[in-house]
Amino acid sequence: MLRKIIWLLLGVVALLALVVAYVALVPEGLDRIASHPQPAATYSDAVQRVAALQSQETSGYSSLCQTQLMTHGQKVSRAIVLIHGYTACPDEFHTLGQQFYALGYNVLIAPLPHHGLADRLTHDQGNLTAEELAAYADRVVDIGRGLGDHVTVAGLSGGGVTTGWVAQTRADVDQAVLISPAFGYYQIPAAVTVGEMNAVLLLPDKFVWWDPVLQDKGGPPPGSPSNGYPQYSQHALAQILRLGFATRALAARTAPAAPALLVVTNANDTSVDNVATAGVVAVWRAHGANVRTYEFPAALNLPHGLIAPDTKGARVDVVYPKLIELINQ
Repeated sequence: MLRKIIWLLLGVVALLALVVAYVALVPEGLDRIASHPQPAATYSDAVQRVAALQSQETSGYSSLCQTQLMTHGQKVSRAIVLIHGYTACPDEFHTLGQQFYALGYNVLIAPLPHHGLADRLTHDQGNLTAEELAAYADRVVDIGRGLGDHVTVAGLSGGGVTTGWVAQTRADVDQAVLISPAFGYYQIPAAVTVGEMNAVLLLPDKFVWWDPVLQDKGGPPPGSPSNGYPQYSQHALAQILRLGFATRALAARTAPAAPALLVVTNANDTSVDNVATAGVVAVWRAHGANVRTYEFPAALNLPHGLIAPDTKGARVDVVYPKLIELINQ
């Protein structure tokens, strides 16, 4: 009898060990994240889709954070879709978008799901999911296809991960540009990232101030203090990681669909894990993909949010010309 009890206890311990190992090593629910392209057939179709987005943003949105379309009134040779970072909004990319527009591009900047709301303390952002980010990626790429013959998608941080998903899944994007993508977070060791992500998603959400001193008078590192959310949701950050792991899982099996990729990192970045990004680049290159890389040197002391002009420490006089040069190559 004692022997049976011992074997039963050993079986329970082994089962618990397997459960712990699964939670620690297997990202949750990646098979539920998928791409469903429906590209706009014409310029008129694309404009109508933009108008539909804007019609949904008339109530409760910040005036700076609604969908922006900078158009030359017709389909042009080049279009660019700009995807802002988590807790920021389209205003983050507005000034850079104007520079691309001046170069002849049609430009689309749409808020990520649950972003751009006038209530900067909203907890709605905690409802963000990887599935929504994938659907958003399809939506903006679909519109971009009607705006230009050659379509570039460029995103920062969480928007960079979203762009990575685009790179992996959308063959109709001519160039994908990942800027400081959040495939991992600087403060979380890579070995425990999956376990941390799964554990966070199992627990109730928690909202944390980006700046514990300024709190609601501050803003997020990726964007402008005037319109970004000053808090972040731990669930939302975990969902961005989920999309990153979904991208990596596909990349382990197949080459990226986009024919040209550009990955831009910041050596001074203390928000995202550049080593994780390098790992994604290595996998893509192992497939023979066309991946260019560039890193802003640490000596520039650039912040993670290097796009918005009013981010503390931003050097858009340096960053914008280099990004435009790289994207136009």
